[in-house]
Amino acid sequence: MISKLILQTFVWFGGMGALLFLSAGTLHWPGAWAYLVVMVGLSLTLGVSLARRNPGLMNERLGPPIQKNQPAADKVLLSILLLAIFGWLALMGFDVRFGWSRVAVLAQVIGALVVLVGIWICYRTMLENSFAAPVVKIQEERGQHVITTGPYGYVRHPMYAGAILFFAGTALLLGSWWGLASVLVFIVLLAIRTFIEEKTLRTGLRGYDDYAATVRYRLIPLVW
Repeated sequence: MISKLILQTFVWFGGMGALLFLSAGTLHWPGAWAYLVVMVGLSLTLGVSLARRNPGLMNERLGPPIQKNQPAADKVLLSILLLAIFGWLALMGFDVRFGWSRVAVLAQVIGALVVLVGIWICYRTMLENSFAAPVVKIQEERGQHVITTGPYGYVRHPMYAGAILFFAGTALLLGSWWGLASVLVFIVLLAIRTFIEEKTLRTGLRGYDDYAATVRYRLIPLVW
């Protein structure tokens, strides 16, 4: 499992780095280097920690983004989301190449902090929910049940809330206002996914309707 984690981490972030630098047309991009170093370090550190705490969940997290027992709508949405991420990275690279944005160093530092907050929320969510798989499905073989504690006491989809902060912080750290504006696309896609996920959970997970009635907000407390 650890070997698979290391391989996936370097393949994923290596591919991201190649896309960023190729679209930027230069290796002289301090924000991108800082981002990649931090992300590789955190992915390996937190991944190993999660593997030790909850190997079942880590095994799920290392699974492919398209799976057999996944709703067709989620397969389509995840495919769109992955393509959107690749396009978003290329856009920020072109932003650097052509100098469309002027982002102050302080804003980039704030972006780094927002990235860390987003990752912390996602990691805290995984510690709380042993069934936080990357795809929408009911894990009957693992005894899945409704989680109501921790961040799930505030919003029904804390992982997506953390992901939105992560996307926003990444754009700031990389120094792209266009990348930050494009985060709206991810907000819309993740909001759509909440409906797909909740349809599956309401149908196949006992007690989810009662939980949804208690925790009213999907992504942002007191807002939506």
